[in-house]
Amino acid sequence: QEQLVESGGGLVQAGASLNLSCVADKSILVLHAMGWFRHSPGKEREFVASISSTADMTEYEDSVKGRFTISRDNRRRMMFLRMNSLKPEDTAVYYCAATGRRVSSSSSQKDYEYWGLGIQVTVSS
Repeated sequence: QEQLVESGGGLVQAGASLNLSCVADKSILVLHAMGWFRHSPGKEREFVASISSTADMTEYEDSVKGRFTISRDNRRRMMFLRMNSLKPEDTAVYYCAATGRRVSSSSSQKDYEYWGLGIQVTVSS
């Protein structure tokens, strides 16, 4: 049983929008920071966005600022990524990450011990 499950990916044209969702299994007793990362072929997995447990802190990778919005719903144990104005260079497998440690918000992969399997987002030109 996966502890983090992503959904909402797909194939869209440039300029379109997508909403990614991530739900955390109840076996993860405590959720602090959560984040989105992505992996494109030929590149290292990279940070996209992160959010603190109370959503008072968010961080974004420079290329997605102003286009992507991260949010979360703690009651439903979910995190979201609203992606607007998608570009072909946004094509990647997107991963949900979470930590039960007292990390407020982090762009570092090493701060997250829970990971989803990833979901494909493909943006055609």
